[in-house]
Amino acid sequence: MRWGLHPRGPGAAAVAAARNLWMLPRLRCHPGWRGTTRRLLVRSVTGASNQLQSSNNSRYRDTVLLPQTSFPMKLLGRQQPDTELEIQQKCAFSELYSWQRERKVKTEFCLHDGPPYANGDPHVGHTLNKILKDIANRYHMMRGSKIHFVPGWDCHGLPIEIKVLSELGGKAQNLSAVEIREKARSFAEAAIKKQRSAFIRWGIMADWNNCYYTFDGKYEAKQLRIFYQMYEKGLIYRSYKPVFWSPSSRTALAEAELEYNPEHVSRSIYVKFPLLKPSPKLVSLLDGSSPVSFLIWTTQPWTIPANQAVCYMPDAKYAVVKCSKSGELYILAADKVTPVASALETTFEVISTFSGVDLENGTCAHPLIPDKASPLLPANHVTMTKGTGLVHTAPAHGMEDYSVASQHNLPTDCLVDEDGVFTDVAGPELQNKAVLEEGTDVVIKMLQYSKHLLKEEKLVHSYPYDWRTKKPVVIRASKQWFVNITDIKATAKELLKKVKFIPGSALNAMVETLDRRPYWCISRQRVWGVPIPVFHHKTKDEFLINSQTTEHIIKLVEQHGSDVWWTLPPEQLLPEEVLSQVGGPDALEYVPGQDILDIWFDSGTSWSYVLPGTDQRADLYLEGKDQLGGWFQSSLLTSVATRKKAPFKTVVVHGFTLGEKGEKMSKSLGNVIDPDVVINGGQDQKKEPPYGADVLRWWVAESNVFTEVTISPSVLNAARDDISKLRNTLRFLLGNVAGFNPETDSVPVNSMYVVDQYMLHLLQGLANKITDAYKQYDFGKVVRLLRAFYTRELSNFYFSIIKDRLYCERAGDPKRRSCQTVLAEILDVVVRSFAPLLPHLAEEVFQHMPYTEEPQSVFRTGWIRTSSIWKKPGLEEAIESTCAMRDSFLGSIPGKNAAEYKVILVIEPGLLFEIIEMLQAEETSSTSQLNELMMASQTTLLSQEPRSVTTDVIERKGTFLINLEGGDIREESSYKVIVVPTTKEKCPRCWKYTAEAPDALCPRCMEVNLNFGKDNRLRVLTFSVPSDEYDDLEPIPPPKQGHPPPVAAA
Repeated sequence: MRWGLHPRGPGAAAVAAARNLWMLPRLRCHPGWRGTTRRLLVRSVTGASNQLQSSNNSRYRDTVLLPQTSFPMKLLGRQQPDTELEIQQKCAFSELYSWQRERKVKTEFCLHDGPPYANGDPHVGHTLNKILKDIANRYHMMRGSKIHFVPGWDCHGLPIEIKVLSELGGKAQNLSAVEIREKARSFAEAAIKKQRSAFIRWGIMADWNNCYYTFDGKYEAKQLRIFYQMYEKGLIYRSYKPVFWSPSSRTALAEAELEYNPEHVSRSIYVKFPLLKPSPKLVSLLDGSSPVSFLIWTTQPWTIPANQAVCYMPDAKYAVVKCSKSGELYILAADKVTPVASALETTFEVISTFSGVDLENGTCAHPLIPDKASPLLPANHVTMTKGTGLVHTAPAHGMEDYSVASQHNLPTDCLVDEDGVFTDVAGPELQNKAVLEEGTDVVIKMLQYSKHLLKEEKLVHSYPYDWRTKKPVVIRASKQWFVNITDIKATAKELLKKVKFIPGSALNAMVETLDRRPYWCISRQRVWGVPIPVFHHKTKDEFLINSQTTEHIIKLVEQHGSDVWWTLPPEQLLPEEVLSQVGGPDALEYVPGQDILDIWFDSGTSWSYVLPGTDQRADLYLEGKDQLGGWFQSSLLTSVATRKKAPFKTVVVHGFTLGEKGEKMSKSLGNVIDPDVVINGGQDQKKEPPYGADVLRWWVAESNVFTEVTISPSVLNAARDDISKLRNTLRFLLGNVAGFNPETDSVPVNSMYVVDQYMLHLLQGLANKITDAYKQYDFGKVVRLLRAFYTRELSNFYFSIIKDRLYCERAGDPKRRSCQTVLAEILDVVVRSFAPLLPHLAEEVFQHMPYTEEPQSVFRTGWIRTSSIWKKPGLEEAIESTCAMRDSFLGSIPGKNAAEYKVILVIEPGLLFEIIEMLQAEETSSTSQLNELMMASQTTLLSQEPRSVTTDVIERKGTFLINLEGGDIREESSYKVIVVPTTKEKCPRCWKYTAEAPDALCPRCMEVNLNFGKDNRLRVLTFSVPSDEYDDLEPIPPPKQGHPPPVAAA
């Protein structure tokens, strides 16, 4: 008779309503419940089933159903990389891309591969980028889309040409353009071969026999067609402008080809520009008796000879000051009086102030060129952040300076040649002197001699360097080809608003880089690249390009490659109808131009060659953050210029790879990590063990790739440990579904144990969250979700609960089949969840599936499949409340074996009691679902305290809040946990304290033992390892309160 079973709390009607809500018959196996979701906090527990595998008692060993699988728990040494290679071969990794392209599916996912540069060995930057792309592709393929992914390489440009020439040394001086191009091509092809081999080894899915290369003739022809379309629209033009110029490379550079050295040291100077002709306002402020000078500050003294003006800010306040040291009068911004006086180690007395606009129409004297006047001009680029508020302006050596010169018709004479040295126009004192070295020194001495130099000091600041030679650049005016960004910038920015950026901040960063770009210089003075298809007149400053000449060249390049520009005589590069108009073959007035196209224009037109269909828009561009001003931008500009649309729908931007402490990787620091060494190990494999490719892939996936990504031996070790834990979980799952056939042995969800139904509920939630994370390209979240699930919900909770059912029930018992059904579903969902991240491990697991006759490829069988009937939030109330009481139980016996105690749960009548009662129909049971969760010798469920208890009991009290139907049903119930040492004996078969006498079997095991052998499906299941493996296992120690120990997965 149950003590005190009288409805209280919400009343009998409420209890009945709640029971109807859950639709729970009073059965041990029942339908699920509906309710609100609350986070389950579980602790691992120890019990008889945990100790089972360490039993030395051999009498009943053959009746215990231990796991069986040949799936290894660990792959040691060379086993990991060797197994991956075997998996790639066995599972036809090389054929997967072609297979999925042949499928008849409704959707296509296009990821456009930004071409890596073909100038060196594969590095961890490649690893990060390619694996991120592969994860995205594999996910979308498993979701049912046909993947369009064509790997490519950026094959032209200065970096390759410089490497080739540096390797040749002095011999390079005698090489022709054709010979340089041949050697550059060979160099690029060798680099491509190495990189392709590495990408394949990393498991990157693609058709590696059909890639795109920017040195391919057909690709070059497409590029030239885009060039002419933009030229025809007036978006490409030739002009004399200041551009970034690399003296070390002897070519113009684009912004994206620069890197900034924050430790560059410049010789900054304060210089006097004597007032020559004051403006009317200045006349009224000055007495005319004392000379007055304008103060300017510059970090580039070598540009002073090219000065054409001094600029001011019209709206700012300026001051006439008197220097306490020299007594001279100076003019500078009023806000800069104090800091400039401090820098000059003097004090200034302010004589008068005036507005910048009052300087209009004034002039000052050039400090180095007698009788040359420099006008005072208003300009928007003048700031008060540094300097004096007055800016020395040399139009040939500054973009803003050039803009001022254009507005006021100033000369833009350049005094510096391609080698970065002063020309003869600069005068005999400066001629042939390098502007950044001796030339700067001579200019400063000239200013000293002319008594215009007030101070020189060294300044450490950020300065642009050539990205390949690592040497400083200058700005110098020269005739170049430009893209007119101004005319397309507004459209480009508007189109970017319709593009999804991940992270969202990348959109603003890209817009900012676009805004900072006044124009795009696309010509380079080198030979390894695609020629600009223009012919220059031999004697006049004229050039020839039209649709006829361009189309003729495009056909030649398409058939023979761009080498024709250098190998064919000029007359063959022109169509006959044009040739006759320009002097004929014998008196040709034009010669082919010597400029090639910027490699960002090369790669920026890849969308026109690679992207499929008439729309030619990729679903995804995925590259490093440096491409916001590089490939992303050049692709956008060429696409907007020719067809007014962006070439991408989504842009994902990742960070750079750094060393463990966040430092840049370099050989000098000794922190460079070679992906090949990570996979195959180094010379000393104790220090550099072989991790395999999946460890690299896990490192990529788990990293927060939207910031900088660190890699080091400790990071790789952690990734390997994570995968080892995952393997352990997978081995448990595989071993315990041996002998199980999902088609014939599965148990319907509503007939399962509650904890089994609960795990399916969690599994569906996991699947939905993982799918959402993949959709957002948040692969780190996928890893976090998986890791939490297989360590907390599986190893630390569910596996501990069900081991007794798995090992000690009959093979075909519905209770055992119930959890096997769940294990099979968990195995399938978990493997599909990590398959895009760890393709080798996923395929290895599928090779060991015990219930498939022929192993299938996980990638050819689709994405995660769950059922809506798995979702039962109300189950959380049952499991969470039971675990809360179990925590009280375990906390009362720290360090002891829970199976040696029996538990009495006293719960006041109400919703909580009704819920817990569904887990145990009997008042007292050692085999109920409730006792399985409590993992005690037996559990008694009461609604009132027992009339008598022994003196050695332990009591714990608590409350639990029931919250159902979004809070419509809420009730807090009190409970008491009474813990009593069991009087039962330990069963020699299951090790639970449920036997009536020493060495006697418990009733459950007695029944199983009597029927052993009668069930034709009952088999002894063992791992494919020596049976004494289990004899050596130590019993798992009981958990400490608040610190649950990890439970081994097998």
